[in-house]
Amino acid sequence: MLTTPVARLLGLLLGGLGLLAAGLASLLLGATALAPSLLAEAWLAPDPGSTAQLILLTERLPRALIAAVVGASLAVAGALMQTLTRNALASPSLLGINAGAMCFVVVGATLFALSSPLALVWVAFLGALVAALLVALLGRQRGGGLSPLRVVLAGVAVTALFVSLAQGLLIIDQERFESLLLWLAGSVAGRDLEALTPVLPFFLGAAVLCLWLVRQLNLLVLDDEVVKGLGQRTGRVKLLAGGAVIVLAGGAVAVAGMIGFVGLIVPHMARALFGRDHRWVLPACALLGASLLLVADTLARVLMPPQEVPVGVMTALLGTPFFLVLARRRSLSP
Repeated sequence: MLTTPVARLLGLLLGGLGLLAAGLASLLLGATALAPSLLAEAWLAPDPGSTAQLILLTERLPRALIAAVVGASLAVAGALMQTLTRNALASPSLLGINAGAMCFVVVGATLFALSSPLALVWVAFLGALVAALLVALLGRQRGGGLSPLRVVLAGVAVTALFVSLAQGLLIIDQERFESLLLWLAGSVAGRDLEALTPVLPFFLGAAVLCLWLVRQLNLLVLDDEVVKGLGQRTGRVKLLAGGAVIVLAGGAVAVAGMIGFVGLIVPHMARALFGRDHRWVLPACALLGASLLLVADTLARVLMPPQEVPVGVMTALLGTPFFLVLARRRSLSP
């Protein structure tokens, strides 16, 4: 673990370099491998007739940007959820937040014929909010707090409910099923920056909110009695942090569909490296989450060319063993 501020700054710098390397790999690797020299040519001497530059600028660059933003959002949302619930197994995918957003997007697309990206973003926010409220209601214990075990069970139930509803609607509407199948599996393939533009202001607003709350979030790690003894009130902090989770997770689903386990894996990696101080954990989560999803998307393109594996499948393959190891631990606190 990095313990000094200088070491942590160096750690974040290395994380930024790792993100840059993952981004370069995402731009260059795929069914058609591109030479690194094309990156400089694309910016300094663009050639509209070049097939390689067309692939680079119109397909891979937007895809890499979307993967980085979605990965960072899911990782930060997962860190916030684990802090809010004091549950090491909490993440947007495991506690039903992603499923709620996905279900409401499917409902909006099939029953109300919504197609505007901005409209779908708002619908995803609503679904994430409904799922979060259901999990919080079902996960409460008699003392008023959240039971880690009940929260996990509630998340499993809520996820199953919303996934079943979405699948039922898509079975009825076969035309929508074909167009939404890849999105349901979680994918950034075929996305352009127009898919990211409507949700980007919300992501930026949530990031600013997290920076504003970062010191107060450290109080949520302490026991409630200790916090009360310090004369601190955490109700507003929890409410605002929960709103940030809904925006980050719901927006990520609206853009890229159901991508799981990023919000579970990355916060544990960040805390193992930087400790529990959210001033360091949240930036580390953003860097590591973006890098992880870029790497997963690159692997999805190169494993079985010319076919692609949905990036949601790749993150599930990476995250399931981690989840099983984590679930065997006795303590569920982050």
